[in-house]
Amino acid sequence: MNHLIISFITADRPGIVDSLSNIIGKHQGNWQKSSLHQMSGIFAGVVEIVCPNSSTSALSKELADLENFKIQIEQATSVASVTESQLILELTANDRAGIVQEISSTIHSNGGNLLKLVSTQESAPHFGHELFKAKVTIAANDADVDNMISALENLADDLMVDISR
Repeated sequence: MNHLIISFITADRPGIVDSLSNIIGKHQGNWQKSSLHQMSGIFAGVVEIVCPNSSTSALSKELADLENFKIQIEQATSVASVTESQLILELTANDRAGIVQEISSTIHSNGGNLLKLVSTQESAPHFGHELFKAKVTIAANDADVDNMISALENLADDLMVDISR
């Protein structure tokens, strides 16, 4: 079995997920994980699938031939991992340019690996200015977790960090 990671972007319209899932099913693929989003009239996503070795080429070709899609297909390889903790951080701060860079740099420089980042911008209730909110999943060596959390909390006075394991 092959693990394929498919990333795509296309103009939003009804039936995109149906079209993708039909092609994947036609080639005996199994949809494993995905993250799909509509933003400003564009639909984008990343999908992990597993498919038989004998179907990989035909599946990849049919996906690559989808009209009006920008698509990239990568075959994933298994990587042995070090014993790590997985943390979910919920971050809230006043929005400002560079906040994602500050957060990602702090995670990286303290031994963390950013696995997932989902962010939004919304109006602060009763204040009218914009808030940055993010849910971040990271992996880190157990020995690095406390220092990383302290470094994140010290980025700015207005940055709130809620942690779950």
